[in-house]
Amino acid sequence: MEKAVLTCALTGVLTDPRMHPVPVTPAQMASEARDAFNAGASIMHVHLRKQEDGMGHLPCWDPDVAETVVHAIRAACPGVIINLSTGVLGADIAGPAACIRRVRPEIAACNAGTLNYLKIKEDGTWAWPPMVFDNPVEKIQRFIDVMNETGTHPEFECFDVGIVRSVGMYLKSGMTKTIEYNFVMGVASGMPADNDLLPLLLRWIEPGKAWQTTLIGRADIWPVHQKTAELGGMLRTGLEDTFYLPDGSRANGNGQLIEALARCAQQAGRSIATPAEARQMLGLAA
Repeated sequence: MEKAVLTCALTGVLTDPRMHPVPVTPAQMASEARDAFNAGASIMHVHLRKQEDGMGHLPCWDPDVAETVVHAIRAACPGVIINLSTGVLGADIAGPAACIRRVRPEIAACNAGTLNYLKIKEDGTWAWPPMVFDNPVEKIQRFIDVMNETGTHPEFECFDVGIVRSVGMYLKSGMTKTIEYNFVMGVASGMPADNDLLPLLLRWIEPGKAWQTTLIGRADIWPVHQKTAELGGMLRTGLEDTFYLPDGSRANGNGQLIEALARCAQQAGRSIATPAEARQMLGLAA
């Protein structure tokens, strides 16, 4: 079976560093990336946070911050592949577009469809006010245009089955020439992290295209990671997606999570791709 490409999602968009051990500063991001890189991750999925004191729980779209963070990660992890987050609410994509143009990542997330982004508490109240994560086709096209300009591959993040199916339409309509699928599973109002659902999704992707799972949850996500490995997908985890190891204990950093992910690949009989091998497999520049 093909070697496994491992991605580390280093920090996420809103997790408060005062409550959870997520990296924020360039030095912290580089240190966590190095631990993940040494454990086998070839790709770093990068969210940017505000750098001012007390503001590290908030997203940032300052190209100077993007450049500093990405430079620190690349210096700490020779040959690493950068995958930049881009998700924003509303039609204005100027912030993420400026960051893509500044750092020219090899890959960037491209949210592939609109989702009611919901979560309900046990007492029946909303965990946050119901919101729409809006990704209409015209917004997706503008992101793709920026990525084409910088030679960046779009990784289409799919939160539901209909969104998975839409990605093939983007290819067939000529919106994009390159697609990689990312099945985001575990968001309460999207696809569940479910072993039975995963094989069915593969019926609806374009033949021969790269795919991976992003699994949101606790220890219950690890059987789905194992299934991803067995079905030949790329593998991703990190402090953006979970704080929990397969045994239910809390991870002390991204390195531990990537070590556990690498074991999933090895248990499926797959070795771990180096950054150079991952570049070749995904058609990225050397």
